[in-house]
Amino acid sequence: MLRYLPFLLVLALWIYAFIDVLNTPEKEVRNLPKLAWIFIVLLFGEVLLGPIAWFVAGRPRRTAAYGGGSGGGIFSGGGGRGGGWVAPDDNPDFLKSLNDETKRNGPAGGADGKPDEEKAPERPEDDTNKKKDDEK
Repeated sequence: MLRYLPFLLVLALWIYAFIDVLNTPEKEVRNLPKLAWIFIVLLFGEVLLGPIAWFVAGRPRRTAAYGGGSGGGIFSGGGGRGGGWVAPDDNPDFLKSLNDETKRNGPAGGADGKPDEEKAPERPEDDTNKKKDDEK
C-alpha cells in the first residue's frame, strides 16, 4: 500500500494546481496567459514540473487581502488591521454600539428600563411557625 503513496501525492498536487489555475482570475495570473498555464499544468503535471512551475512563477502572490503575508490575519497577531475577522469583544465598533445603546436605553434592568433592586429571595412561609403563633 505504501508504494502507491508517491503516486497519490503527485496526483493530489496535480489536481490542486489545476483547480488553482482555473480559480485564479485572469488579471492576477503572472508571467503567461491563464490558458498557457492550464496547458503547462496538464501536460507536465505527471512529472511535477507543471504544478511546481505554476506555484513558483504563475500563481499570484498572496497579500494581506488574501489572508497571506503578515499583518492582520486572524491568527497573525496583527490586531485585525488587515481586514480579518475580529471577535466582538475586541471590535471597537461593536463596543461603541453597545455603549451608545446603553446610553439610549438606560442601564439594563426590568421591563420599565429601570435597574432592578437587589431583593432578598422570598422564603415561603413556614406553617410550623404560624401554628405556634396561633396557639399562643
